[in-house]
Amino acid sequence: MMKKADIGLIGLAVMGENLAMNMESKGFTVAVYNIETDVVRKFTEGRASGKNIIGTYSFSELVEKLEKPRKVMMMIRAGDPVDETIGKLIPLLDKGDIIIDGGNSNFEDTARRTKFVESNGLYYIGTGVSGGEEGALKGPSIMPGGSKAAWPFVKPIFQAIAAKVDDGSPCCEWVGSGGAGHFVKMVHNGIEYGDMQLICEAYQLMRDYLGMSADEMHEIFAEWNKTELDSYLIEITANILAYKDEDGNPLVDKILDKAGQKGTGKWTVIASLDQGVPLTLISEAVFARCLSSLKDERVKAATVLKGPDSKSIEDRAEFIESIRQALYASKIISYAQGYALLRTASEEYGWELNYGDIALMWRGGCIIRSAFLGQIKKAFDEDANLENLMLAPYFNRALQNVQGSWRKVCATAQLNGIPVPALSSALSYYDGYRCANLPANLLQAQRDYFGAHTYERVDKPRGEFYHTNWTGEGGSTASSSYVV
Repeated sequence: MMKKADIGLIGLAVMGENLAMNMESKGFTVAVYNIETDVVRKFTEGRASGKNIIGTYSFSELVEKLEKPRKVMMMIRAGDPVDETIGKLIPLLDKGDIIIDGGNSNFEDTARRTKFVESNGLYYIGTGVSGGEEGALKGPSIMPGGSKAAWPFVKPIFQAIAAKVDDGSPCCEWVGSGGAGHFVKMVHNGIEYGDMQLICEAYQLMRDYLGMSADEMHEIFAEWNKTELDSYLIEITANILAYKDEDGNPLVDKILDKAGQKGTGKWTVIASLDQGVPLTLISEAVFARCLSSLKDERVKAATVLKGPDSKSIEDRAEFIESIRQALYASKIISYAQGYALLRTASEEYGWELNYGDIALMWRGGCIIRSAFLGQIKKAFDEDANLENLMLAPYFNRALQNVQGSWRKVCATAQLNGIPVPALSSALSYYDGYRCANLPANLLQAQRDYFGAHTYERVDKPRGEFYHTNWTGEGGSTASSSYVV
């Protein structure tokens, strides 16, 4: 009798297929299903031939092939397909079986689905999976959340297939209840948007201001990858800049400057607005992609809207180092904002997130993996209640050491008409966060003037609210919409 599978996997696109191969390579038997059954046959007769991968051709056959408690992992498009698949699986499963969503679902959908699946006597896990095609095959970062009672049953599989850091620790640990796993993955993707935009701005400064070639920039990024900026995204940027097209010229120079996005960055920004967390850098990164999509308008505007005459730099090597330092400082801000959102959401939803564990999960396998994350884990290990990453001694010192270069780069970009929205917003956030007295006193006075929204006074206890009849014509009735 054929051994039953340890886990079932629905969806054999790039991520699903590679995860199945990864699981099998770690000693697990995997049953696979795809709505297009020819894909199953092609996979099992081709790449998976001779391996402990069982092809199935219906939901009922998939469920029949699984050991109890059954574990069914969906690697399918987020949205309605997930709900439809859950609806088809529930009647076929028994109490205590586990449904897993490994796609990029919205965390609110995951929270809703967890409640629904649990109400049917089953368990549900919504897990972020990061690392792309290579990560899925060789070891991704995995961020599971949902029904905690299901964790012991999937933990051996997830931690076996996850990436490992230098001491062998897996980049996978339980995150929290409800939609916590997908929320952490969403913030990961938001930070990824920020990192990528920062790198692109550094690239544009070197290309358009310093006039550097792709080959020259390849060497710079390769060198930067030996510094505090050591990371997957810096590494692949160096590789991209070195890649030649068939005619021997850099391929990057032939790629249209119009970026796409799948929506997780937008979700991060929406969540930050809902939570009242100033995610300025990541927001600018999302909007930079939106602006890039206006290619035809930008080409037209370039002939009409004039900028300043470019000024030459006296010491190119010194300015390149300033760009590196500005990039590093802004990267700190990107993570500081991301972790601030995690902290606020954890309090809002009662997740009790472990921020050090999250840094560990991101140290390997995922797109934002970097040596830098080791310092983040250390910061939260030393102070689990750290309010903002910038306040940790290591990052505080780092920002102090590089802020001169950071300011120089942003000012130079502005004076020469080179857009650096992420670098600039990062610096503005830093200056705003360290400012003990912002001009919001005037703003609140304006709100009270036209809308009777009230204000607090510096010479009175906090929590007492006042309204002024500014014109002498208004009444004494105040609005109740004062919100901080």
